[in-house]
Amino acid sequence: MNAFTLLPFIVLIAAMFLMTRSAKKKQQQAASMRNEMQPGSGVRTIGGMYATVKEVNEDTVLLDAGPGVDLLFAKNAIGAVLTDDEYNRIVHGVEHDLKSDASVVPDDASSLTESDETDGPAAAAAADDKIELGKKDAAERGDDAIQAAEDKAEAAQAADAKAEDEPKKTDGDSDAK
Repeated sequence: MNAFTLLPFIVLIAAMFLMTRSAKKKQQQAASMRNEMQPGSGVRTIGGMYATVKEVNEDTVLLDAGPGVDLLFAKNAIGAVLTDDEYNRIVHGVEHDLKSDASVVPDDASSLTESDETDGPAAAAAADDKIELGKKDAAERGDDAIQAAEDKAEAAQAADAKAEDEPKKTDGDSDAK
């Protein structure tokens, strides 16, 4: 056998080795994360439920999912151990400010459009100006509707007149021989 025949097999074996190695590394990281769980830490299960660890046993974990709700899970069912800040942000909606001096970003754009001259004459003139959005009052709409109906009627009459001027064709009777 020559080297070109063995090359695909060597590449395939190397790829399988690399894939199993990375999968094994991920399994070891997940196992170490689950072994480092302590009572009081927040976790997310593989089903997406957030809870607090109440008790850790050899193969099981007792979770506190709410007032008076204790659930027993297998350790393998824990998807992630969360930091306190992350758990409080997700479950309780509490944001922990790392910078208390940081400026607050508004929830809406209204504060971005405000100007210093809210009481001046320019603001009053801007408030009085109406913006035309293409809307028409009822009388104009009525006139436009009447004009459109008249145009349609004229077009229909012109089409009928044109049809009458053309010779009518009949089935089977043809002048051509």
